[in-house]
Amino acid sequence: MTDTDDETDLHWMRQALALARQAEELHGEVPVGALLVLDGRVIGEGHNHNIGLNDPSAHAEIQALREAGRRIGNYRFPGATLYVTLEPCAMCAMAMIHARVARVVFGAADPKTGAAGSVFDTLISERHNHRIAVRGGVAAEESGALLRAFFRKRR
Repeated sequence: MTDTDDETDLHWMRQALALARQAEELHGEVPVGALLVLDGRVIGEGHNHNIGLNDPSAHAEIQALREAGRRIGNYRFPGATLYVTLEPCAMCAMAMIHARVARVVFGAADPKTGAAGSVFDTLISERHNHRIAVRGGVAAEESGALLRAFFRKRR
């Protein structure tokens, strides 16, 4: 990683954090945000919305992938990087593999269901026909604090 890579990843992660805040503020959802970037531009963005949509698959990453597909008219995104504030779960990880996302950058690790190294190694498994480069811990403290505050209010 170069300093430029670090700055770029932090820039996009800050936008994902803004989407995470929208999830909570606008919809009362768990604050997770995601965006898909290709060639320096956002092609899809989303935040958790499974409660409001009554859809267990409406995680931030899936929402971003769906929007990108509609926007560019394809379901595959080679060369794209997905930025997400929380380590992806197995469902989201498999969607990214099927979508041929090149890279995932996440904020906070998820020690309960993380599929990017915390619990499962889904994104880099040799069993799949596509592997995704993973970088975790970008703006991890801010991402984690947002989630902890949300759940503290719910208790």
